[in-house]
Amino acid sequence: MDPQSSPAAHARAPVYAVVGNPNSGKSTLFNALTGLKQKVGNYPGVTVEKKVGTAYSQHGQPLTVIDLPGTYSLAARSPDEAVTRDVLLGRRSETPMPDRILCIVDASNLERSLYLVHQILDLCRPVILVLNMMDLAARSGLNVRAARLEKELGIPVIPCEAVNGKGVIEVKLAMSRAELPLPRHAWNVPQAIASAVSELQASLADNDAKLPLSARAEALLLLTDRDSIQVSGSTPLSPQTAAILTGWQRRWEREGTDWSSILVQARYDAIGKLTTQVVLRTPTGPSASDRIDAVVTHPVWGWIVLGGVMALMFLSIFTLAEYPMNWIDARVAGLGNWVRHSFPEGALRDLTTDGAIAGVGSVLVFLPQILILFFFIGLLENTGYMARAAFIMDRLMSRVGLNGRSFIPLLSSYACAIPGIMATRTIEDEKDRLTTILVAPLMSCSARLPVYLMMIAALVPGDRVPLLTKVGLMLLMYGLGTVGAFTFAWFFKKTLLKGKPPVMIMELPPYRLPGLKDVGLHMLERAVVFVRNAGTVILAISIVLWFLAAFPRAPEGAPAGQQLADSFAGRAGRVLEPALKPIGFDWRIGIGLISSFAAREVFVSSTAIVFNASHSGKGADAEAAPLRTALRDARWPDGRALFTPLVCLVLMIYYVFAMQCMGTVAVVKRETNSWRWPAFQIAYMTGTAWVLSLIVYQSGRALGF
Repeated sequence: MDPQSSPAAHARAPVYAVVGNPNSGKSTLFNALTGLKQKVGNYPGVTVEKKVGTAYSQHGQPLTVIDLPGTYSLAARSPDEAVTRDVLLGRRSETPMPDRILCIVDASNLERSLYLVHQILDLCRPVILVLNMMDLAARSGLNVRAARLEKELGIPVIPCEAVNGKGVIEVKLAMSRAELPLPRHAWNVPQAIASAVSELQASLADNDAKLPLSARAEALLLLTDRDSIQVSGSTPLSPQTAAILTGWQRRWEREGTDWSSILVQARYDAIGKLTTQVVLRTPTGPSASDRIDAVVTHPVWGWIVLGGVMALMFLSIFTLAEYPMNWIDARVAGLGNWVRHSFPEGALRDLTTDGAIAGVGSVLVFLPQILILFFFIGLLENTGYMARAAFIMDRLMSRVGLNGRSFIPLLSSYACAIPGIMATRTIEDEKDRLTTILVAPLMSCSARLPVYLMMIAALVPGDRVPLLTKVGLMLLMYGLGTVGAFTFAWFFKKTLLKGKPPVMIMELPPYRLPGLKDVGLHMLERAVVFVRNAGTVILAISIVLWFLAAFPRAPEGAPAGQQLADSFAGRAGRVLEPALKPIGFDWRIGIGLISSFAAREVFVSSTAIVFNASHSGKGADAEAAPLRTALRDARWPDGRALFTPLVCLVLMIYYVFAMQCMGTVAVVKRETNSWRWPAFQIAYMTGTAWVLSLIVYQSGRALGF
């Protein structure tokens, strides 16, 4: 039965699955169709992101749209590709099988893109084909005849430029149709494997009521990979089907028949014949992408461009973010000042100002810098430069046992290790993937930015830190994390996770103008996550930490500082002090280290509370000092300055290497399905942080710093 003609499909709006190759503009079209009406989560059991949105037909009818992970084939080789295949085949119980499929292809690379389309048409389901990036195809001298392709396939084919909004209305019109034709798709299965396909198709149809329409497609998928029994997905094969498959595979191995290559080649033969009919080529010279690539992928100039991009990113973080940071700073200080004058003196006022406002405000002020970081990463992905950066990094990464595919998760970890670790699901080799997961938290994430900036402010004399000093120190910290990640990747690939030298095959997508709406939505998502985190986790920790620092109450007339020293927090910090003193930290810094296990940026708020610092010197209570001044005034019992330039530098180095993010630990546990690797990660990173901090601090002391 046709899914769209079933009573259930008519009783509700149809559910669309959006599928396509990576870099085909699939997410751009999804955002154009759904706007802000999106829900983002994870598929149960895996860390693959699940995006579901609501679009509206031309008649105002809501349409559910599922954005599936990008894939080149339904023969899955990674967790995200497996999710796409399983959703389309109705294998995931929490995600009903979509009624219709919206297939996005890159019109400038149609032959490659049609391989996935070819497999999807085998499913005998209603399909709308969107020829995206038609402008890039035209600039490449390609005339894609959409009407001829529609006639050959028997499905709606719509030219589109999603990044410019062209063709989006036409896509909505096609999605609004009450009925869609089934594909008129016929191709000849090679004679050498035709009998096996027929037997498997009959067995699959007999053993699974869901598969009558797609039993042939399922049979073809089982024959695409030699280890197809192992990769057949979340639904196990019946004994009968497994026996048929194994029997044919053994027979072909005896005969020397490469069944997988025969099937793949047959598909490409059919696709090649089709593209010669629908694509007219006009000879052109080197494209703009080729001319740009000659520079950005050059063995020398490529590195200079990459270094310039990174320097520009950090420069923007410091310059562009200054004004919104000052605005947030003033609002937080004004709120604290208002509470101090409006609330009666007592524990409630202290809790509100010194706990909630000081804690959350000291972190919230860094939101503009974090958004700028996410803006740059989104820009690099949208323009197509990210793949070039991975390409030029491949040679370097191959020397540490990884390939360029690991670069994108590692670069994403500059923003946050959690999506960076989730991005490793595109790495096919399990050992390469695990190695990348283990070293990804060493890349300095945005949560470390507040700690670095606070220490840089305390490290440099004067009220203003020179811009070049800030950029230089920041690049040093990011460089240390990157070198550390590569060093440990090399070590793990030589010892714990030995494997064959990796080979990278990566598509370089065409350059295109960035979709600012997509980048904006990405920034908005991250801003909501950050603010939600500030309003929940950081707020809760700040309140708890204030309580631990404020109780038990010191006697009236007690010396300054005794309250904190005798508090619950002070006692916990003193337990750690013997291990911290050799690296230049005292028990008060220890309190910050403990609290930042929840999230690194909490160190700033906890430090503000522990050292009784206001968020701003403007209009603040006379007893509280600006954070920078409070840190510079902090002393050891013998009168020595606590936050010397050496200690500030050591503290930054400690945060480069230490594993202090429970969210990352939880994701690593989910990704590896074991507590073994998260525990190992905490041990090796924290141990490395302590040892390196000890070496730097003691060496600095010996040299007189």
